[in-house]
Amino acid sequence: MDPAAWAYIAGGAGDELTLRANAEAWPALTLWPRVLQPLAGGHTRVRLAGRELAHPILLAPWAHQRLAHPDGEVASALAAAAQGAGYVLATQSSVPLETVARAVLGEPGRGPLWFQLYWQADRGFNLALAERARAAGFEALVLTVDAPVSGVRDRERRAGFRLPPGMGSAHLQGAPAAPPAPGTYCAGLPAHAPSWDDVAWLQAQTPLPLWLKGVLHPQDARQAAALGVAGLIVSNHGGRTLDTAVATATALPRVRVAVGDALPLVVDGGIRRGTDVLKAIALGANAV
Repeated sequence: MDPAAWAYIAGGAGDELTLRANAEAWPALTLWPRVLQPLAGGHTRVRLAGRELAHPILLAPWAHQRLAHPDGEVASALAAAAQGAGYVLATQSSVPLETVARAVLGEPGRGPLWFQLYWQADRGFNLALAERARAAGFEALVLTVDAPVSGVRDRERRAGFRLPPGMGSAHLQGAPAAPPAPGTYCAGLPAHAPSWDDVAWLQAQTPLPLWLKGVLHPQDARQAAALGVAGLIVSNHGGRTLDTAVATATALPRVRVAVGDALPLVVDGGIRRGTDVLKAIALGANAV
């Protein structure tokens, strides 16, 4: 793989403290095993979003996968389907959502197929993209709420990463640009960042279940639950947006306490082994 592309894929924001904290937090949690317990009937099945899954593992959304494979997101979606894993397609996919849906919806034993939405400046564009996903057969929307702007990813910048010619975000062609804001750069951020009102509006406009991705704080989790969202993804964007943000393993149990037992939670960030999955479930996640 091109070293600059690897810097984009593997790098985090700033000094990459949160990137490392995610991966270090799970091993720091120790297991306290019981012995001589009945083991018959053990399984990995879980229920999530009204479906029984073979195991509690989904593939998280990430952009521009043709950087890693010529078939891009089609390849990873088929791999997920072959393993019975859920799949979340990114707004910044290098392959159109319709192409991915056609490739995987007929696969036996596949997991759920969801579409991740980056909020755009124009509400109508967001709704049109959500409707495309619904019409193609996607089963839920995942609205990312923790990245109104890209993180400052120093490793990526030092590597001089640029998308190769002919590769771009398949779903953002023709997206209206955010209106220019007067004054400082920060003054323009509220103009296109999603708000709680936008979440409520989107819920009212689409029949698809709506998940929020990027929730870390218990207060935000309670507010999301009060709006009636379908579920939350406890995530710090893989340490790619705000460096020194809390590790997801630390945030997860606090979010679970905040929302109670009923609301489904998925967690990502730093999960590398089956024991990490076990710990995430023990801390309150329904899946990873």
